[in-house]
Amino acid sequence: MKTNINKSWNKILEKELKKDYFISLLKTTKNNYNNNTCFPKRSNIFSAFNHCSFEKLKVVIIGQDPYHGTNQANGLSFSVNSNEKLPPSLKNIFLEINNDLKTNIRTNGDLADWASQGVLLLNSILSVESGKPGSHSKIGWETFTDNVIKIISKSKNNVVFMLWGGYAKKKEKLIFENNHLILKTGHPSPLSANRGYWFGNKHFSKCNSFLEKKDIEPIEW
Repeated sequence: MKTNINKSWNKILEKELKKDYFISLLKTTKNNYNNNTCFPKRSNIFSAFNHCSFEKLKVVIIGQDPYHGTNQANGLSFSVNSNEKLPPSLKNIFLEINNDLKTNIRTNGDLADWASQGVLLLNSILSVESGKPGSHSKIGWETFTDNVIKIISKSKNNVVFMLWGGYAKKKEKLIFENNHLILKTGHPSPLSANRGYWFGNKHFSKCNSFLEKKDIEPIEW
């Protein structure tokens, strides 16, 4: 199974992609896709990297694992294909952006435009079996993506890390001090948001304010 990762990441991840655990991970993933219905499509497993070059990277938004329903997952955390109904978490993300930045409420759930601006939409686990959330959580993806977070935080300065919910907040320990901004809040899922742990976090304006202070082009959310 080929990694088909954007060339801009090849040098920065070169050592990681040659490690025994990663080679084993690719074999396991290939078997999973050969024997079961898995998401996203094989060609989209590394979409987070392919839509966001290492040079452009400004923001990291960490998700857990892909949507496990048919035609939803496209390889970007929280994102769905443009013709798909918005999942509840994504609806709440768009509502917060509307409240925070006073923009129109977005209806297109494909976040590739964020990624092309430098937002790495990184799930910790990059694949899942249909209808079985968390089914690929023990095969090595988290080792890989945890190391990616470490590499980014060591290799770049002034990156905004958005950690939403308990799972993502645990990743804070992987982030090294390089003048990064770490924004933490509850998960945008209805369970968390309806209890007051999501709305009003203003992460999107805080992110852009930080980037502008560092003379970095803000994100058009």
